[in-house]
Amino acid sequence: MASAAIGASHLVSSTQAGAVFGWQLVGLVIIANLLKYPFFRFGPQYTAETGRSLVEGYALKGKAYLWVFFILCAVSSVISTAGVGLLTAAILAHAVPEGWPIGVPELAGIVMASVLLLLLGGKYKALDALSKVIVIVLSITTVIAVILAASQGAQAQPGFEGPSPWSLASLAFLIALMGWMPAPIEISALNSLWIKAKQQARKVHPKDIIFDFNTGYIVSAILALFFVALGALVQYGTGVEVPTVGGAYVAQLIGMYGATIGTWAIPLITIVAFFAMYGTTITVVDGYARASAESVRLLRGQSAMSRRAISLWIIAIALIGLAIIIWMSGSLATMLRFAMISAFLTAPVFAWLNYSLVRDRHDLSPVLRWLSYAGFVFLFGFTALFIANLLGFLG
Repeated sequence: MASAAIGASHLVSSTQAGAVFGWQLVGLVIIANLLKYPFFRFGPQYTAETGRSLVEGYALKGKAYLWVFFILCAVSSVISTAGVGLLTAAILAHAVPEGWPIGVPELAGIVMASVLLLLLGGKYKALDALSKVIVIVLSITTVIAVILAASQGAQAQPGFEGPSPWSLASLAFLIALMGWMPAPIEISALNSLWIKAKQQARKVHPKDIIFDFNTGYIVSAILALFFVALGALVQYGTGVEVPTVGGAYVAQLIGMYGATIGTWAIPLITIVAFFAMYGTTITVVDGYARASAESVRLLRGQSAMSRRAISLWIIAIALIGLAIIIWMSGSLATMLRFAMISAFLTAPVFAWLNYSLVRDRHDLSPVLRWLSYAGFVFLFGFTALFIANLLGFLG
């Protein structure tokens, strides 16, 4: 789950938050991670305690719950796949030598084709292990870059006064930042399916499951703050425009590592960033396909989920995601912003689905219960504010 979470929200949104607004959004990043925490935790907690996935839990509550999850999951699957796949292709395009007649759409096609080969060929386990190594390397290099940048001092020009994020004009950016921070909430259902599969393979103690989840979640949240710091220390107040269209920001992001660690690190961080996003793309396609196939199985009342059903969903999600990439390849920022905002607008529904499964359990601590209440106020409040602004009610 941490491997899936450390992607566009960290590499792009968090770094842009620091580059544009300096340190002003550190509190918002912390609050978003804190108040979304219980809804992510309910996935591994429910599966560890019951042996059932969240999707099975929705089905037990009633078909209406399952239908809501399935419809939103199916829509989110192609939007999220397109978002992470497009960023993966954009990073790869940065590594392609100048003059080569190949662009982001073609590279996205190559990425999606390789994703299909790996997943349909059953080779995901090896890449899953590699992606964990890649995320560790990305984390270490980012921490080093921030430490070196801090030792050099902030690069902001004397007397520089940056823009305030606390305005309606910045609301879309804030919603996008929180949408994938640390990941879309429906990832919790995907995580519960992976945990159930692990439980079927070998005995796993519930405390170990929660410990693993907490470790990954906390690391992901802390790393987001380091990316904010990287943008604030290296780009904020320098007068360099932060691109909002195309894949230009990918070049600036990689350039930050070169400016702090050294130019020798640029090829390394390009490779690491690519594999981090590539692993995320594969995880997203695999997870959403499993969740969608499981939803259909339960709606049909079938006893077991077939490998063929998962394969068909993998193919459908990858191809539709690729079609969206080709359609919107001219605007990486627009595609990512749309995917992140969509994730936040659907977050209250997924949060309620998860909470409804565990709210009556006696072992739900008062801290988690009250944190859930605060999370609902946070999610529903910002969603209502964004929709009201979108409809012009706020002037």
